[in-house]
Amino acid sequence: MLDKMSTLDQLRYAGTTIVCDTGNFESIGKYNPQSCTTNPALILAAAQDDKYKEYVKKSVLYGKETGATDEEKIEIAIDTFFVEIGCKILEVVPGRVSTEVDARLSFNKKETIRRAIRIIGLYEQRGYSKDRVLIKIASTWEGIQAAKELEDIHNIHCNLTLLFSLTQAVACAEANVTLISPFVGRIMDFFKAKSGKTFTKDDDPGILAVKEIFYYYKKHNYKTIVMGTCFRNNEELLSLAGIDSVTLPLDKLEELSTSHENVQKVLTIESSKERGKDMRSYISNEAQFRFDMNENAMATDKLSEGIRKFSGDNASLENIFRNLIIDSN
Repeated sequence: MLDKMSTLDQLRYAGTTIVCDTGNFESIGKYNPQSCTTNPALILAAAQDDKYKEYVKKSVLYGKETGATDEEKIEIAIDTFFVEIGCKILEVVPGRVSTEVDARLSFNKKETIRRAIRIIGLYEQRGYSKDRVLIKIASTWEGIQAAKELEDIHNIHCNLTLLFSLTQAVACAEANVTLISPFVGRIMDFFKAKSGKTFTKDDDPGILAVKEIFYYYKKHNYKTIVMGTCFRNNEELLSLAGIDSVTLPLDKLEELSTSHENVQKVLTIESSKERGKDMRSYISNEAQFRFDMNENAMATDKLSEGIRKFSGDNASLENIFRNLIIDSN
């Protein structure tokens, strides 16, 4: 039976939930993903695409109607545009959509919580329950603490992104976040740039890091979903078959849906009992979290780089909406 299934369906058969990473809601349905993720880069591309002009216009109008100041109008318009795209995605997928809080708030717990609550409110105004939404937040100390409060007090589900280390993963699990997104390829990128080495599935640092996180979670019975992202090649992806979930761009979904490469389940709960590391704790120990992150040059570098890139996309989005709102006053 398996040899007749596409590689994509074999991944599903191995127990991995397929999630699409896109803002192009028109092309999602072909691949039947369970859920969908977005990010500032994808939303920025949508804002610059003529196909989405009506959603930009609606968002600007809503921002102008509800904001008290120009800055508030711009902020509301941007959040609304994220939600407009998210709602169109939810018309297609049966699961959830991930919508990201402005990355420039990655070190501001209070503001992250405020924006997350507003984003959820915008979805609810459009008839979508907060159970259909994951709020994406960078895996900084402040971001993890914000997610803990959102999950515990507001029952808002979170996707902790830009995750590169077991340190971040442990704190996220303790915060009871719904899902984490470890970046497989970017971890490998760091070590390849440092060493010039080409890695195999047996020594790829991204694969090894995500396996370490998966084994730790399953050994200690954490419910937080591990969703691998940012795969550089099929070897990385298939070496993590059996992981809870993966998020893939449209072109990769197309490739896997037409391929019949054999998939063997690699990650299992049973193997985690002996391979998972002993329990540790960070959630109430900020100093230890920051020290262990500082000791991990890769995680520190890639987290900072990711925040800078997404912050730049957020700033570009802000300029688009600022021009539309201020110039039309």
